Amino acid sequence: MKIIRINPADNVAVAISPLKKGETVNVEGIEITLTEDVPAGHKVLLSDLAAGENVIKYGYPIGRLTEDRKKGDFVCHNNIKTNLSGLLDYSYAPVSKEELTNPAYAEWFGEETATFRGYRRKNGEVGIRNEVWIVPTVGCVNGVVNQLADLLRKEQADADSLLSKMVEEGAEKLRIVAYPHNYGCSQLSDDHENTRKILRDLVLHPNAGAVLVVGLGCENNQPDKFEELLGDYDKERIRFMVTQKVEGDEVEAGMEILRELYAKAATDKREDVPLAELRVGLKCGGSDGFSGITANPLLGVFSDYIVSQGGTTVLTEVPEMFGAETILMNRCESTRLFDETVKLVNDFKQYFISHGEPVGENPSPGNKAGGISTLEEKALGCTQKCGKSAVRGVLEYGERLQVKGLNLLSAPGNDLVASTTLAASGCHIVLFTTGRGTPFGTFVPTMKISTNTSLATNKPRWIDFNAGTIVEGEPMRDVFRRFAAKVIAVANGEETWNEKKNYQEISIFKNGVTL
Repeated sequence: MKIIRINPADNVAVAISPLKKGETVNVEGIEITLTEDVPAGHKVLLSDLAAGENVIKYGYPIGRLTEDRKKGDFVCHNNIKTNLSGLLDYSYAPVSKEELTNPAYAEWFGEETATFRGYRRKNGEVGIRNEVWIVPTVGCVNGVVNQLADLLRKEQADADSLLSKMVEEGAEKLRIVAYPHNYGCSQLSDDHENTRKILRDLVLHPNAGAVLVVGLGCENNQPDKFEELLGDYDKERIRFMVTQKVEGDEVEAGMEILRELYAKAATDKREDVPLAELRVGLKCGGSDGFSGITANPLLGVFSDYIVSQGGTTVLTEVPEMFGAETILMNRCESTRLFDETVKLVNDFKQYFISHGEPVGENPSPGNKAGGISTLEEKALGCTQKCGKSAVRGVLEYGERLQVKGLNLLSAPGNDLVASTTLAASGCHIVLFTTGRGTPFGTFVPTMKISTNTSLATNKPRWIDFNAGTIVEGEPMRDVFRRFAAKVIAVANGEETWNEKKNYQEISIFKNGVTL
């Protein structure tokens, strides 16, 4: 198969492999002779279109032509213009229950209640990792937290140390990670609260077996006020150190606390947990023309599977919903959720407008090179990651999950900011689809799923799973089953490539004044 039409209503098809000028291909009985070379992942017109007419892909308009084009022509960002502009009024038209599922899923998913091996925490939450984290309240102590992490890792590797002997006696060898950031002081209003919320969410995350919070003492994010924000937390597993109040060497003092925390966390054991406890973040980055054909639909099937098991999935990247937002709005379970989704979308549009930026200022250069021409096209592929399930929750930036099922979360499209926000909401793992590739990871396992086999072949130490086999003929059902097994293996402790490479970091959304 050299070319595919995704939806019967589409007036473009997508090249699966590079096509040459003069080559003739057949798309569902439509014979096309290529008038130009067409790279893989890019679009070919199935009929003549005049300037101003809509290009249809995924069954929806993805923009309008800026010039007359002929059947067999290559269409891309150079001759398509977005239809997006400004704020919109929306009306709620809920879809039927039949539209919220796929009849094939009953056979694909089976009736068995699935489990994974997780860590049950004191408050009843479950983690899929058991790590020791060192978290600064302010960027001024980044050097201290980095030094503490380095020293604790060296102690762990020292054959004569207490930490090493604990491992010899059967305790788990724990990953030790510091999470430096640039904020915590000189911020006002929303920026200040956003920093506090994300750091709170990080400290309380169940993937941490123990956390040392390191403060300076004079910062805006005062350690005692931040501690109040944590609520009723486990004081045996979360400890504080304010460096200005430490008499003597703060590094020595921090190491004493960390040894105690490590010893507590090292006794934790995995146990069988229903898949209903799993919380999964859905993210894409470096998308290409195959994203909406392979990896994103695969995540959509997996999202529906997790939801069918009683679990939770979360979709974010609000600017990359523009152009497909009504699909999500009409899947909301209630008028209240519809109104919250409208606010989610229009607030982000207003954010763009308030900075003098056009709402449709997307896709990126890499997206365009991969075959994505407009934000609508990107959004229609992006939103496929959340499958067909009903929307059951809508979260503001920094909020933690409250309801199971599919949730929408406010965050920008930026890969590290959005992935951090997904993890902060309580997701145990981020599933990240990509057509161009990226090595990064946030503070939970960040599993990379390639949209095409070429990327998986060229970057085997970035990519955890290849969804490109879908366009090579492997049935979606079979790919889904392999993928589900892989995700559960990661939940059980198998490391993703970002973990193997120690690529773990955080990024906090900033919008206002720095003092």
